[in-house]
Amino acid sequence: MAFSKTMVSYLGMTDYSQTWWEMKNFTHQRDAETIDQIWITEHPAVFTQGHNGKAEHILNSGDIPVIQIDRGGQVTYHGPGQLLVYCLLDIPRLGFGVRALVTHIETSIISFLNDYGVDSETRSDAPGVYVDDAKIAALGLRIRKGCCYHGLSLNVDMDLSPFQRINPCGYKDLAVTQLADLNIDISLEQAGYELASHLIGKINRE
Repeated sequence: MAFSKTMVSYLGMTDYSQTWWEMKNFTHQRDAETIDQIWITEHPAVFTQGHNGKAEHILNSGDIPVIQIDRGGQVTYHGPGQLLVYCLLDIPRLGFGVRALVTHIETSIISFLNDYGVDSETRSDAPGVYVDDAKIAALGLRIRKGCCYHGLSLNVDMDLSPFQRINPCGYKDLAVTQLADLNIDISLEQAGYELASHLIGKINRE
């Protein structure tokens, strides 16, 4: 599906490592004419640790694999029922900087939640989006030659217990929540397309 020069694709359940490789490969091969893409997916259970992540924030990984990756930030958890929206964007072509892009991602999540009557906010000390001090969405990007990959995660309807095995995003005892706990009944695919639409609308208005 195309939204204003951005191709949005729903990939279903995908292997994390394979999807990460495909994001890197796409970014490496793209040129000035390459159309931006947004990928909607979810992954089997995995912890991902940012390139400057501290091992102390992984409390007990147990049987869940830990993958050291190239985005910023600390450790987070991905699993079935969590929405991943990967943003493969040419930032200079969009006409703003990385900080503005992060703001657009966060405000897109807030707008999406507002559509369902949920008030949410960002925090200056802990990036992401929060509902009543519980984190519902996280984000992390990798920038290469002005182009980004990775993106955001939004907890839709999942087992949240693995977050107790880590300090999510490096914060001890950080509470987490999800759409299902807010009485929002929505498929991951629908949430992905709605959130992508919000994001594309904001970056195009810039």
